[in-house]
Amino acid sequence: MLFGRRLKNPIKIADKGVVDWKYTTCGYCSTGCSIEVGLNAEGKAVSARGVGDAPVNQGKLCIKGIFEHELFNSANRGKTPLFREKAIDPYVEVPWDAALDHTAAEFRRIQEKYGRDSIAIVSTGQILTEEFYTLGKLTRGVIGTNNYDGNTTLCMASAVSGYKRSFGSDGPPGCYDDFEHTECLMAFGSNLPEQHPIIYWRLKMALEKRKFPVIVVDPRVTMFAQMADIHLPVTPGTDLVLLNSLAHVILKEGLADRAYIDAHTSGYDDFAALVAQYDPITAAAICGIDEDTIRHVARLYAKAGAAMSIWTMGINQSTHGSDGVAAINNLNLITGNIGKPGGTSLSITGQCNAMGTREWSSCSGLPGYRALEKEKDRETVGKFWGVDPEFFPKQRGLFMTDIFPAIETGQIKALWLVATNPMTSMPNTPRIRKTLQKLEFMVVQDAYSDVETTQYAHVYLPAALWGEKEGCFTNTERRVNLVRKVMEPHGNAKPDLWIFNELAKRFEQGRKMRFPETSAGVFDEMRELSRGRMLDYSGMSHDKIEAQRGIQWPCTDGAETGSQRLYTDGVFQYPDGKAKLLALPFIDNNERPDQNFPFWLNSGRVVEHFHTRTRTGKIGNVNKFSPTPYMEMNPDSARELGIGHMTYARLVSRRGFAVVLVQLTHRVPHNMVFIPFHFHECVNRLTLGLLDPYSRQPAYKQCAVKIEPAADQLAAAAANVAARSF
Repeated sequence: MLFGRRLKNPIKIADKGVVDWKYTTCGYCSTGCSIEVGLNAEGKAVSARGVGDAPVNQGKLCIKGIFEHELFNSANRGKTPLFREKAIDPYVEVPWDAALDHTAAEFRRIQEKYGRDSIAIVSTGQILTEEFYTLGKLTRGVIGTNNYDGNTTLCMASAVSGYKRSFGSDGPPGCYDDFEHTECLMAFGSNLPEQHPIIYWRLKMALEKRKFPVIVVDPRVTMFAQMADIHLPVTPGTDLVLLNSLAHVILKEGLADRAYIDAHTSGYDDFAALVAQYDPITAAAICGIDEDTIRHVARLYAKAGAAMSIWTMGINQSTHGSDGVAAINNLNLITGNIGKPGGTSLSITGQCNAMGTREWSSCSGLPGYRALEKEKDRETVGKFWGVDPEFFPKQRGLFMTDIFPAIETGQIKALWLVATNPMTSMPNTPRIRKTLQKLEFMVVQDAYSDVETTQYAHVYLPAALWGEKEGCFTNTERRVNLVRKVMEPHGNAKPDLWIFNELAKRFEQGRKMRFPETSAGVFDEMRELSRGRMLDYSGMSHDKIEAQRGIQWPCTDGAETGSQRLYTDGVFQYPDGKAKLLALPFIDNNERPDQNFPFWLNSGRVVEHFHTRTRTGKIGNVNKFSPTPYMEMNPDSARELGIGHMTYARLVSRRGFAVVLVQLTHRVPHNMVFIPFHFHECVNRLTLGLLDPYSRQPAYKQCAVKIEPAADQLAAAAANVAARSF
């Protein structure tokens, strides 16, 4: 007799007729998974699979990667350039030469009339590293505007700022392999199972081999918090208070690594004096974590042979984001947990190539972690590019979040957006809408013609998707991996590298400079500019990167492979070679719930979607799991307001309102609601977006709202649908 599964229908996987598998790297989050895209006999992408011998994902993919091949034929791909004289006119199709000629002419006209910095360029974390480098070369060496930034300011700027303030340079010091060695993990504002599922799988595999405590700091009971040994439901915006108090306990109880502190850090006296003010009793009243738990967690972390911290947007997207990152670094410096296996401060980056833009785009300076403020760096890059160093500005210009207010005041007249969609991603959407209408000229360069920001553009440039071109991404652990060309670009879309090079030819200075036409040629320039620097690429090549399924920098010329960790020798990037322990006072300037707006509004990612849903919203097998905006609300709060499960409610903040579907759950506390940030018609209509003073990153996760039941559910549903058309 047959029992069990033998009596059931076996699982059958349809034969999709794959005749060729092509290697590439996933273009969604920063995990950096190696994937292969399967092509059928007609050359159409029909499948995707993880690469078994890849060190990052070891054959695994999340739901987004599994269906990533469907992007090539997804809806509303841009296929030809579009043009209109006024933003209220209908678009007309034009040849590439006409679109680029007009763009260059408008940039020149506006700069001649208003000055070099009257143009702003906002890039992304999604294009290839070689393209970032070329855009930086075009911006810094040809167009010459200093108002140039990337949308990574919205997600990773606080991590960058915190690393620079603590260690003297950007660059995550740890790696995924640290999960295999750590004896204690503390995660701040990170929901790994939904944000970075493959990194979470790496953690789970490590825990199966060897048990160690996992501590999750998050106001919401996330999936990660549910599996943690300890969950600390911190009051929004008060992570710095908790971190200072943990340091207070470690110093007071003699648990610090004084030998490491004395040998490798500076600023101890001021730091110790500051954290002395954050005793657990005082801190508990502010951060919402009881004093005994603070002491217990501090002892657990400090007594571990190796302890590591990870974080994502819960720390970064705060008015104290940079301080929060620096405080995490403080915690690991005083316990000697930098540069050793299992001990690190590891920011989990958001976009697939946010690291690439940090390293090579020249947004915050010049390529290869060089600074505009340093004369030597300006001279080095100027000589290499054939540009007069005096042409470069001597300090960084406006951040992305400062560019939009500068449009309001008339300082900026033209805007070029590359693979970013501020109509969804920026806080206070109503203000952004009015701001964009003030521009004399705007260009949107994107793979999709239906991104919300194209409503206000004068020129639309259709760009190729990640797998329609060739180059590199750098992931969270500094691993440079290769994207091979899988398909030809859709319609008449072009790779971003081609677009940048063609635009450079339309400027006199650009015609004098060398702009390599191939990504391999660009990579050769990057290797030379990186030689001898912290982010040394000189030992890499495209073929070597593919053969090893990614190589971590630094990888010096002649080295077999790269280096897993930074600062293993305890030498940091400040002139004295020491990291800085920073005294970080807590300043409570967040918007808080009050009688009129009694709820915290929290936001975050869900596993099915990526950022503004420009891509995942078009993939049926992904979008069907989360097709519409919704709000998690505590059942007791909902009952008090007369709001039912799966009904519509109206959220109101001091900036605007949104109508949203309600899901009742105890994952959120009584005075908080949670909304996924992917939907343009919802969360950023409400957010405040106060800026961190160092990183200029918005505080998306700390604002106050009131909630009203929608009496007419049909009208509420219609309003929700209507919002998607704006």
